[in-house]
Amino acid sequence: MDSFNAIVVERIQDQFACQIKQIRMEDLPAGEVTIRVAYSGINYKDAMACSPSGRVVRQYPMVPGIDLAGTVVASSDPRYREGDEVLVTSYELGTGHFGGFSAYTRVPADWVVPLPQGLTHREVMILGTAGLTAALSIHRMEQNGLRKEQGPMLVRGATGGVGSSSVSIARRSGL
Repeated sequence: MDSFNAIVVERIQDQFACQIKQIRMEDLPAGEVTIRVAYSGINYKDAMACSPSGRVVRQYPMVPGIDLAGTVVASSDPRYREGDEVLVTSYELGTGHFGGFSAYTRVPADWVVPLPQGLTHREVMILGTAGLTAALSIHRMEQNGLRKEQGPMLVRGATGGVGSSSVSIARRSGL
């Protein structure tokens, strides 16, 4: 494979562009794990990255996409092998380091998480960064003693991504 598609955001002086471009493996940033991207969610931060006034991109050119799920195609880190199903979310992904809006990406191994058992690439990206944040938050509250018997749980910002995911997870877990 000589090249592959990626959404690339560029700013050169006062000119801004967001377009599908052909890039090569050599164009990818440094990192120990190279991933063939199966899915990447679309987040508010991604829309900001693709906007000339978004102010979230730290350097250009940039491939947006603050989360992704896919398959490891190469790794210099012993924790990950070719064929491993993984996900990556947050850190500098899509704002300071090429993100998931590409057929392939390369990231630091510490950012990579094995795909949770029972979830597909598609399902994990449907949940996305907001769902992961909500699940981790509720899990931590349960570790700290949150129980249904204590009364109703208040979710601020319940109409946003993290809030609506939190309401759904809490309801399904009986909280």
